Amino acid sequence: MSAGEIAAGVRARELRAVDVVTAALERIERADPALCAFVEVWREEAVRRAGELDARLDRCSGAVPRASAREGGAPLRDAPFRDTPDITRTSDAARAGRAGPLPLAGVPLAVKGRHGLRAVGPLLAAGCVAVGATSVPGPGTPWQTWGLGAHGRTVNPWRADRTPGGSSAGAAVAVAAGLVPLATGGDGAGSVRIPAAWCGVVGLKTTRGRLPSADRTGLAVPGVLARSASDAARWWQVMSREPATPGPPLPVTAVWSPDLGFAGPDPEPVALARAAMERLEAAGVVRLVRPRVPPRLLDPGPAWLALRTPGADPAGAHRVRAENDRRLAGLFAGAELLLTPTAPTAPHGHEGPGDRYSTSLTWAFNLSGHPALSLPAGFGGDGCPAGLHLVAAHGREALLLAVAREAEAAGTH
Repeated sequence: MSAGEIAAGVRARELRAVDVVTAALERIERADPALCAFVEVWREEAVRRAGELDARLDRCSGAVPRASAREGGAPLRDAPFRDTPDITRTSDAARAGRAGPLPLAGVPLAVKGRHGLRAVGPLLAAGCVAVGATSVPGPGTPWQTWGLGAHGRTVNPWRADRTPGGSSAGAAVAVAAGLVPLATGGDGAGSVRIPAAWCGVVGLKTTRGRLPSADRTGLAVPGVLARSASDAARWWQVMSREPATPGPPLPVTAVWSPDLGFAGPDPEPVALARAAMERLEAAGVVRLVRPRVPPRLLDPGPAWLALRTPGADPAGAHRVRAENDRRLAGLFAGAELLLTPTAPTAPHGHEGPGDRYSTSLTWAFNLSGHPALSLPAGFGGDGCPAGLHLVAAHGREALLLAVAREAEAAGTH
């Protein structure tokens, strides 16, 4: 079930949060020894949280609580949840935004990394139940497109000999494998969008500054991985407190670039992304326009690395950022979207990416701060998914999500 279906059923008391969460925990128990998507699973805490949610909804609806062996216990205040919102209090639920009372009631949520609970207060207040912490890269490699779970290296759910991408590795796998419908991520160079593409799910990177981030460089921002654009939109409404809005007039104008002028992607991910773009065009979701000057950005890699290197002179990085910002402002003055492949290659093996930067098509928009979304774009000859990368002007997450929902409704991926 989708996050939306779960929440509607739990609010209507057609489903019980305890049953939904326990089913998710059982899926994790069965699958995670092979997938290695989680570093911690919070079984006892999650079941108790779900019981609190059921009790609250029963009181509000006047329903007679249905006995369940999975419920019971005192209100939860155990680690790692002791500083998170109390879902039994109306004031906490009200902080979830404008999407209605408990808009994510009973939705099992996977949290990126062991410290990810610090950033998910609004989601818990909206009714999500955190079931565990997902894998991120371990020590010992300069590349971040992998994960290390409690049972070993995280594997791509489509091919175990391939990486799922990263750094939100376990988050993407947990969603793609159907263990949970929603997982939080963080994106500093493509860390949500690349695993979303390589695992075949939706991944949203937010605009720099729209949501809190602890990254001093401003490159890393929160994001989400979801099985559908509609569920990603529910996450966005809760986190941003933006109300749902009508979709944009269709078709949306878009510019296509296979390489941003510098990236050198492999032919297959370009062909898959282009085919997905053409399906969007045929369905009337986008209309391609040709800018006077083809999209051509300065390679952001050296600037990104300079900003991330303590003691490095940031002057050159600021010049690259300013010039790319100028070029992107011109592009978005004439079109609403920029479309590219999400990643320049298919998922690599567990030995690493070699001398290729998997981030070459994504990290430009961490430098510029634009919101971006990866949409499933089909499968390569190796059996692994690829992604179509959608980029919009600052603050236009709602546009990205609306286009992604239209793509799903039209069956274009």
